[in-house]
Amino acid sequence: MAMKDQHKSPLNKVVLYFSLILVGVVIGSWTVLSRVAPSTVQSLAPLPVQPVAVAKESSTVALAPIPDSNYNFIAQAVNRTGPAVVRINSSRTVTSEALPDVFNDPMFRQFFGDEQPRRMPQSRVERGTGSGFIINKEGDIITNAHVVDGANKVTVILKDGRKLEGKVLGSDTLTDIAVVKISDQNLPTVTLGTSQNLQPGEWAIAIGNPLGLDNTVTAGIISALGRNSTEIGVDKRVKFIQTDAAINPGNSGGPLLNQQGEVIGVNTAIIQGAQGLGFSIPIETAQRIAKQIIEKGGVKRAYLGIQMVTLDANVKQEINSDPNAGINVTEDKGVLVTRVVPNSPAAAAGIRSGDVIVKMDGTSVNSADGIQQLVETKAVGDRLQVEIKRNGQGLTIAVQAGDFPAQVPS
Repeated sequence: MAMKDQHKSPLNKVVLYFSLILVGVVIGSWTVLSRVAPSTVQSLAPLPVQPVAVAKESSTVALAPIPDSNYNFIAQAVNRTGPAVVRINSSRTVTSEALPDVFNDPMFRQFFGDEQPRRMPQSRVERGTGSGFIINKEGDIITNAHVVDGANKVTVILKDGRKLEGKVLGSDTLTDIAVVKISDQNLPTVTLGTSQNLQPGEWAIAIGNPLGLDNTVTAGIISALGRNSTEIGVDKRVKFIQTDAAINPGNSGGPLLNQQGEVIGVNTAIIQGAQGLGFSIPIETAQRIAKQIIEKGGVKRAYLGIQMVTLDANVKQEINSDPNAGINVTEDKGVLVTRVVPNSPAAAAGIRSGDVIVKMDGTSVNSADGIQQLVETKAVGDRLQVEIKRNGQGLTIAVQAGDFPAQVPS
Protein backbone atom coordinates (compact mmCIF):
# COMPACT_ATOMS: atom_id res chain seq x y z
CA MET A 1 0.00 0.00 0.00
CA ALA A 2 1.48 3.33 -0.99
CA MET A 3 1.51 6.07 1.61
CA LYS A 4 2.02 9.77 1.36
CA ASP A 5 2.03 11.78 4.57
CA GLN A 6 2.86 15.43 4.11
CA HIS A 7 3.81 16.05 7.74
CA LYS A 8 7.15 14.34 8.16
CA SER A 9 9.46 14.55 11.13
CA PRO A 10 12.41 16.94 10.76
CA LEU A 11 14.55 13.98 11.70
CA ASN A 12 13.87 12.32 8.34
CA LYS A 13 16.94 13.95 6.83
CA VAL A 14 19.35 12.83 9.50
CA VAL A 15 18.56 9.18 10.10
CA LEU A 16 21.54 6.94 9.55
CA TYR A 17 21.00 3.39 8.37
CA PHE A 18 23.51 0.79 9.39
CA SER A 19 24.53 0.22 5.79
CA LEU A 20 27.51 -1.75 4.53
CA ILE A 21 30.68 -0.47 6.16
CA LEU A 22 33.58 0.02 3.78
CA VAL A 23 36.88 -1.22 5.13
CA GLY A 24 38.34 2.29 4.93
CA VAL A 25 35.51 3.60 7.09
CA VAL A 26 36.21 0.96 9.71
CA ILE A 27 39.88 1.86 9.84
CA GLY A 28 39.14 5.57 9.93
CA SER A 29 36.63 5.17 12.73
CA TRP A 30 39.12 3.16 14.79
CA THR A 31 41.65 5.95 14.40
CA VAL A 32 39.17 8.48 15.76
CA LEU A 33 38.19 6.25 18.67
CA SER A 34 41.79 5.56 19.61
CA ARG A 35 42.41 9.27 20.10
CA VAL A 36 39.70 9.78 22.68
CA ALA A 37 41.22 10.76 25.99
CA PRO A 38 40.59 8.24 28.79
CA SER A 39 38.95 10.95 30.89
CA THR A 40 36.13 11.28 28.36
CA VAL A 41 35.03 7.66 28.74
CA GLN A 42 31.98 7.54 30.98
CA SER A 43 31.28 4.34 32.91
CA LEU A 44 27.81 2.93 33.42
CA ALA A 45 26.22 3.75 36.72
CA PRO A 46 26.58 0.89 39.24
CA LEU A 47 23.63 -1.41 39.70
CA PRO A 48 21.53 -0.81 42.83
CA VAL A 49 22.22 -3.14 45.74
CA GLN A 50 19.92 -4.34 48.50
CA PRO A 51 19.64 -2.19 51.66
CA VAL A 52 22.25 -2.72 54.36
CA ALA A 53 21.18 -4.49 57.53
CA VAL A 54 22.26 -2.99 60.90
CA ALA A 55 22.54 -5.29 63.94
CA LYS A 56 20.62 -4.14 66.99
CA GLU A 57 23.24 -5.12 69.62
CA SER A 58 26.33 -4.03 67.74
CA SER A 59 27.61 -1.12 65.70
CA THR A 60 28.99 -3.55 63.12
CA VAL A 61 27.38 -3.07 59.73
CA ALA A 62 26.64 -6.24 57.75
CA LEU A 63 26.04 -5.92 54.02
CA ALA A 64 23.21 -8.02 52.71
CA PRO A 65 24.40 -10.58 50.11
CA ILE A 66 23.91 -9.67 46.46
CA PRO A 67 22.56 -12.64 44.51
CA ASP A 68 24.62 -13.44 41.42
CA SER A 69 21.38 -13.88 39.50
CA ASN A 70 20.63 -10.18 39.96
CA TYR A 71 24.07 -8.62 39.93
CA ASN A 72 25.34 -10.52 36.90
CA PHE A 73 22.14 -10.72 34.88
CA ILE A 74 23.69 -8.94 31.89
CA ALA A 75 26.65 -11.32 31.82
CA GLN A 76 24.32 -14.29 32.19
CA ALA A 77 22.09 -13.03 29.35
CA VAL A 78 25.12 -12.56 27.12
CA ASN A 79 26.53 -16.01 27.96
CA ARG A 80 23.17 -17.53 27.07
CA THR A 81 22.76 -15.73 23.73
CA GLY A 82 26.21 -14.52 22.67
CA PRO A 83 27.45 -17.74 21.00
CA ALA A 84 24.58 -17.51 18.48
CA VAL A 85 25.33 -13.90 17.50
CA VAL A 86 27.41 -13.83 14.34
CA ARG A 87 29.46 -11.46 12.27
CA ILE A 88 28.41 -11.17 8.63
CA ASN A 89 31.06 -10.11 6.12
CA SER A 90 29.68 -9.27 2.71
CA SER A 91 31.17 -8.11 -0.55
CA ARG A 92 29.68 -6.90 -3.77
CA THR A 93 31.09 -5.94 -7.14
CA VAL A 94 30.14 -2.48 -8.37
CA THR A 95 30.69 -1.60 -12.01
CA SER A 96 30.85 1.97 -13.26
CA GLU A 97 32.01 3.70 -16.40
CA ALA A 98 35.06 5.84 -15.84
CA LEU A 99 37.21 8.04 -18.05
CA PRO A 100 40.97 7.39 -17.87
CA ASP A 101 42.78 10.21 -16.10
CA VAL A 102 44.86 11.08 -19.15
CA PHE A 103 41.74 12.33 -20.96
CA ASN A 104 41.05 14.82 -18.16
CA ASP A 105 44.50 16.38 -18.54
CA PRO A 106 44.33 20.06 -19.69
CA MET A 107 47.04 19.40 -22.30
CA PHE A 108 44.89 16.65 -23.85
CA ARG A 109 41.89 18.98 -23.96
CA GLN A 110 44.02 21.72 -25.53
CA PHE A 111 44.81 19.54 -28.52
CA PHE A 112 41.67 17.41 -28.79
CA GLY A 113 38.97 19.68 -27.38
CA ASP A 114 36.21 18.73 -24.97
CA GLU A 115 34.98 15.76 -26.96
CA GLN A 116 35.62 12.74 -24.80
CA PRO A 117 36.21 9.15 -25.89
CA ARG A 118 33.97 6.30 -24.89
CA ARG A 119 34.07 5.66 -21.15
CA MET A 120 35.47 2.32 -20.09
CA PRO A 121 33.66 0.11 -17.55
CA GLN A 122 35.55 -0.36 -14.31
CA SER A 123 34.73 -2.73 -11.46
CA ARG A 124 35.50 -2.43 -7.78
CA VAL A 125 34.68 -4.59 -4.79
CA GLU A 126 32.94 -3.07 -1.80
CA ARG A 127 33.26 -4.90 1.49
CA GLY A 128 31.25 -4.47 4.63
CA THR A 129 30.30 -6.01 7.91
CA GLY A 130 27.17 -6.44 9.98
CA SER A 131 25.64 -8.72 12.57
CA GLY A 132 22.99 -11.41 12.77
CA PHE A 133 21.73 -14.22 15.02
CA ILE A 134 21.04 -17.91 14.43
CA ILE A 135 17.39 -18.81 15.08
CA ASN A 136 17.39 -22.58 14.51
CA LYS A 137 19.59 -25.66 14.18
CA GLU A 138 19.08 -25.56 10.40
CA GLY A 139 21.32 -22.50 10.30
CA ASP A 140 18.83 -19.74 9.46
CA ILE A 141 20.10 -16.30 10.47
CA ILE A 142 18.06 -13.13 10.82
CA THR A 143 19.80 -9.90 9.86
CA ASN A 144 19.01 -6.58 8.17
CA ALA A 145 18.32 -6.46 4.45
CA HIS A 146 20.76 -3.59 3.99
CA VAL A 147 23.60 -5.71 5.43
CA VAL A 148 23.45 -8.17 2.52
CA ASP A 149 21.90 -5.97 -0.16
CA GLY A 150 23.46 -6.80 -3.51
CA ALA A 151 26.10 -9.05 -1.95
CA ASN A 152 27.97 -11.43 -4.26
CA LYS A 153 29.61 -13.23 -1.35
CA VAL A 154 28.60 -13.63 2.30
CA THR A 155 30.82 -15.06 5.02
CA VAL A 156 29.47 -15.79 8.50
CA ILE A 157 31.85 -15.90 11.47
CA LEU A 158 30.72 -17.46 14.74
CA LYS A 159 31.97 -16.50 18.18
CA ASP A 160 33.78 -19.86 18.47
CA GLY A 161 35.85 -18.94 15.42
CA ARG A 162 34.05 -21.00 12.77
CA LYS A 163 33.97 -19.29 9.38
CA LEU A 164 31.16 -20.46 7.11
CA GLU A 165 29.82 -19.53 3.70
CA GLY A 166 26.40 -17.89 3.88
CA LYS A 167 23.59 -17.95 1.36
CA VAL A 168 21.04 -15.14 1.22
CA LEU A 169 17.63 -16.85 1.14
CA GLY A 170 15.82 -13.58 0.58
CA SER A 171 15.26 -10.07 1.88
CA ASP A 172 12.47 -7.57 2.35
CA THR A 173 13.42 -3.93 1.94
CA LEU A 174 10.11 -2.61 3.28
CA THR A 175 10.90 -4.00 6.73
CA ASP A 176 14.69 -4.26 6.30
CA ILE A 177 14.75 -7.95 7.23
CA ALA A 178 16.79 -10.66 5.49
CA VAL A 179 17.60 -14.31 6.11
CA VAL A 180 21.03 -15.84 5.56
CA LYS A 181 21.58 -19.61 5.76
CA ILE A 182 24.66 -21.52 6.89
CA SER A 183 25.28 -25.26 7.18
CA ASP A 184 27.27 -26.94 9.95
CA GLN A 185 26.93 -29.18 12.98
CA ASN A 186 26.13 -28.13 16.55
CA LEU A 187 25.08 -24.60 15.71
CA PRO A 188 24.16 -22.44 18.73
CA THR A 189 20.77 -20.72 18.63
CA VAL A 190 19.13 -17.78 20.37
CA THR A 191 15.91 -17.86 22.36
CA LEU A 192 13.26 -15.64 20.79
CA GLY A 193 11.23 -13.59 23.24
CA THR A 194 8.41 -11.10 22.74
CA SER A 195 8.19 -7.34 22.53
CA GLN A 196 4.46 -7.28 23.25
CA ASN A 197 4.75 -6.66 26.99
CA LEU A 198 7.76 -4.34 27.01
CA GLN A 199 7.65 -1.14 29.04
CA PRO A 200 9.85 1.95 28.80
CA GLY A 201 12.51 1.75 31.47
CA GLU A 202 13.16 -1.99 31.17
CA TRP A 203 16.69 -3.19 30.57
CA ALA A 204 17.91 -3.60 26.99
CA ILE A 205 21.11 -5.37 25.93
CA ALA A 206 22.70 -5.16 22.47
CA ILE A 207 25.27 -7.57 21.03
CA GLY A 208 27.01 -7.07 17.71
CA ASN A 209 30.12 -6.04 15.83
CA PRO A 210 30.18 -2.21 15.84
CA LEU A 211 32.91 -0.83 13.61
CA GLY A 212 34.26 -4.38 13.25
CA LEU A 213 34.80 -4.88 17.00
CA ASP A 214 33.45 -8.40 17.37
CA ASN A 215 31.15 -9.55 20.18
CA THR A 216 30.66 -6.10 21.67
CA VAL A 217 28.05 -5.91 24.45
CA THR A 218 26.30 -2.69 25.44
CA ALA A 219 23.39 -2.11 27.79
CA GLY A 220 20.73 0.51 28.35
CA ILE A 221 16.98 0.68 28.62
CA ILE A 222 13.89 0.58 26.47
CA SER A 223 13.33 4.29 25.82
CA ALA A 224 10.03 4.15 23.93
CA LEU A 225 7.81 1.81 21.95
CA GLY A 226 5.89 2.01 18.70
CA ARG A 227 7.99 4.66 16.95
CA ASN A 228 6.67 4.96 13.40
CA SER A 229 8.44 5.85 10.19
CA THR A 230 7.33 9.49 10.11
CA GLU A 231 8.64 10.08 13.64
CA ILE A 232 12.17 8.95 12.90
CA GLY A 233 12.34 9.46 9.14
CA VAL A 234 12.71 5.80 8.18
CA ASP A 235 10.49 4.73 5.31
CA LYS A 236 9.88 1.24 6.68
CA ARG A 237 6.71 -0.61 7.62
CA VAL A 238 7.77 -1.10 11.20
CA LYS A 239 6.81 0.12 14.67
CA PHE A 240 10.31 0.53 16.09
CA ILE A 241 11.57 -0.06 19.62
CA GLN A 242 13.65 2.89 20.76
CA THR A 243 16.62 2.20 23.02
CA ASP A 244 19.59 4.07 24.46
CA ALA A 245 21.81 0.99 24.46
CA ALA A 246 24.84 2.06 22.44
CA ILE A 247 24.60 0.77 18.88
CA ASN A 248 26.73 1.80 15.93
CA PRO A 249 27.38 0.85 12.29
CA GLY A 250 28.21 -2.85 12.34
CA ASN A 251 25.51 -3.59 14.92
CA SER A 252 23.08 -3.85 12.01
CA GLY A 253 21.08 -7.05 12.21
CA GLY A 254 22.28 -7.91 15.69
CA PRO A 255 19.88 -8.75 18.52
CA LEU A 256 18.38 -6.54 21.18
CA LEU A 257 17.85 -8.63 24.31
CA ASN A 258 15.78 -8.43 27.45
CA GLN A 259 17.34 -9.14 30.82
CA GLN A 260 16.66 -12.87 30.43
CA GLY A 261 18.74 -12.96 27.26
CA GLU A 262 15.76 -13.42 24.94
CA VAL A 263 15.77 -11.63 21.59
CA ILE A 264 13.16 -8.85 21.52
CA GLY A 265 14.36 -6.86 18.51
CA VAL A 266 16.74 -6.46 15.57
CA ASN A 267 19.04 -3.44 15.82
CA THR A 268 18.61 -1.39 12.66
CA ALA A 269 19.05 2.39 12.76
CA ILE A 270 20.31 5.39 14.70
CA ILE A 271 19.85 9.15 14.43
CA GLN A 272 22.96 10.75 12.99
CA GLY A 273 24.64 13.20 15.32
CA ALA A 274 22.57 12.17 18.34
CA GLN A 275 23.46 9.99 21.29
CA GLY A 276 21.30 7.31 22.80
CA LEU A 277 18.78 7.20 19.95
CA GLY A 278 18.79 3.70 18.51
CA PHE A 279 15.93 1.82 16.87
CA SER A 280 15.19 -1.90 16.64
CA ILE A 281 12.64 -3.91 14.68
CA PRO A 282 10.34 -5.86 17.04
CA ILE A 283 11.09 -9.57 16.96
CA GLU A 284 7.49 -10.42 16.02
CA THR A 285 7.86 -8.44 12.79
CA ALA A 286 11.24 -10.04 12.07
CA GLN A 287 9.86 -13.54 12.72
CA ARG A 288 6.85 -13.00 10.47
CA ILE A 289 8.99 -11.80 7.57
CA ALA A 290 11.69 -14.42 8.12
CA LYS A 291 9.11 -17.21 8.13
CA GLN A 292 7.85 -16.19 4.70
CA ILE A 293 11.37 -15.89 3.33
CA ILE A 294 12.35 -19.34 4.64
CA GLU A 295 9.16 -21.05 3.46
CA LYS A 296 8.47 -19.18 0.21
CA GLY A 297 11.70 -17.47 -0.73
CA GLY A 298 10.15 -14.04 -0.50
CA VAL A 299 7.43 -11.91 1.05
CA LYS A 300 3.91 -11.49 -0.24
CA ARG A 301 2.41 -8.29 1.09
CA ALA A 302 -1.20 -7.11 1.22
CA TYR A 303 -1.90 -4.12 -1.00
CA LEU A 304 -4.86 -1.73 -1.25
CA GLY A 305 -3.56 0.93 -3.62
CA ILE A 306 -4.25 4.26 -1.95
CA GLN A 307 -2.21 7.30 -1.09
CA MET A 308 -3.28 9.06 2.07
CA VAL A 309 -2.50 11.69 4.65
CA THR A 310 -3.31 12.01 8.33
CA LEU A 311 -6.12 14.55 8.61
CA ASP A 312 -6.00 17.45 11.06
CA ALA A 313 -7.11 21.08 11.09
CA ASN A 314 -4.00 22.32 9.28
CA VAL A 315 -4.21 19.71 6.53
CA LYS A 316 -7.93 20.39 6.09
CA GLN A 317 -7.37 24.12 5.74
CA GLU A 318 -4.43 23.68 3.38
CA ILE A 319 -6.37 21.38 1.04
CA ASN A 320 -9.60 23.38 1.08
CA SER A 321 -7.72 26.61 0.32
CA ASP A 322 -5.95 25.08 -2.68
CA PRO A 323 -8.08 25.66 -5.82
CA ASN A 324 -6.15 22.92 -7.62
CA ALA A 325 -6.62 20.24 -4.96
CA GLY A 326 -9.85 18.94 -6.46
CA ILE A 327 -10.99 17.79 -3.00
CA ASN A 328 -13.31 19.42 -0.48
CA VAL A 329 -12.65 18.08 3.03
CA THR A 330 -15.55 18.20 5.49
CA GLU A 331 -14.16 15.96 8.26
CA ASP A 332 -11.82 17.15 10.99
CA LYS A 333 -10.03 13.90 11.73
CA GLY A 334 -9.34 10.49 10.22
CA VAL A 335 -7.18 9.53 7.25
CA LEU A 336 -7.81 11.33 3.98
CA VAL A 337 -7.46 9.39 0.72
CA THR A 338 -5.59 11.71 -1.64
CA ARG A 339 -5.25 9.28 -4.54
CA VAL A 340 -6.53 5.87 -5.57
CA VAL A 341 -4.13 3.90 -7.76
CA PRO A 342 -5.81 2.87 -11.06
CA ASN A 343 -6.78 -0.81 -11.29
CA SER A 344 -5.93 -1.35 -7.63
CA PRO A 345 -8.05 -3.29 -5.09
CA ALA A 346 -9.21 0.01 -3.59
CA ALA A 347 -10.30 1.28 -7.01
CA ALA A 348 -12.15 -1.95 -7.73
CA ALA A 349 -13.99 -1.70 -4.41
CA GLY A 350 -15.12 1.86 -5.04
CA ILE A 351 -12.92 3.92 -2.74
CA ARG A 352 -12.46 7.45 -4.09
CA SER A 353 -10.08 10.33 -3.65
CA GLY A 354 -11.49 12.58 -0.93
CA ASP A 355 -12.88 9.72 1.18
CA VAL A 356 -11.94 9.88 4.86
CA ILE A 357 -11.18 6.52 6.48
CA VAL A 358 -12.28 6.36 10.11
CA LYS A 359 -12.24 2.62 10.83
CA MET A 360 -10.74 -0.52 9.35
CA ASP A 361 -11.95 -3.96 10.41
CA GLY A 362 -13.69 -2.32 13.35
CA THR A 363 -10.53 -0.58 14.58
CA SER A 364 -10.52 3.21 14.74
CA VAL A 365 -7.70 4.75 12.72
CA ASN A 366 -6.39 8.27 13.09
CA SER A 367 -3.13 8.20 11.16
CA ALA A 368 -1.80 7.05 7.83
CA ASP A 369 0.86 5.03 9.65
CA GLY A 370 -1.86 3.28 11.65
CA ILE A 371 -3.59 2.09 8.47
CA GLN A 372 -0.31 1.00 6.94
CA GLN A 373 0.59 -1.03 10.02
CA LEU A 374 -2.85 -2.63 10.11
CA VAL A 375 -2.72 -3.64 6.44
CA GLU A 376 0.80 -4.98 6.99
CA THR A 377 -0.67 -7.65 9.29
CA LYS A 378 -3.09 -8.87 6.61
CA ALA A 379 -2.54 -11.55 3.99
CA VAL A 380 -3.11 -11.31 0.25
CA GLY A 381 -6.77 -12.17 -0.37
CA ASP A 382 -8.04 -11.01 3.03
CA ARG A 383 -11.18 -8.87 2.96
CA LEU A 384 -11.03 -5.65 4.93
CA GLN A 385 -14.09 -3.72 6.07
CA VAL A 386 -13.26 -0.05 5.52
CA GLU A 387 -15.52 2.53 7.14
CA ILE A 388 -15.35 5.92 5.46
CA LYS A 389 -16.96 9.33 5.46
CA ARG A 390 -17.91 10.68 2.03
CA ASN A 391 -19.55 14.09 1.81
CA GLY A 392 -20.60 13.75 5.42
CA GLN A 393 -22.23 10.34 4.91
CA GLY A 394 -20.92 7.11 6.47
CA LEU A 395 -20.21 4.12 4.23
CA THR A 396 -18.66 0.67 4.74
CA ILE A 397 -16.73 -0.74 1.79
CA ALA A 398 -15.27 -4.26 1.58
CA VAL A 399 -11.82 -4.33 -0.04
CA GLN A 400 -10.04 -7.55 -0.93
CA ALA A 401 -6.30 -7.07 -0.45
CA GLY A 402 -4.19 -7.72 -3.53
CA ASP A 403 -0.55 -8.66 -3.93
CA PHE A 404 1.85 -5.74 -3.63
CA PRO A 405 3.04 -5.02 -7.20
CA ALA A 406 6.69 -4.89 -8.14
CA GLN A 407 6.07 -1.35 -9.38
CA VAL A 408 3.16 0.82 -8.27
CA PRO A 409 1.47 2.51 -11.26
CA SER A 410 1.94 6.27 -11.37
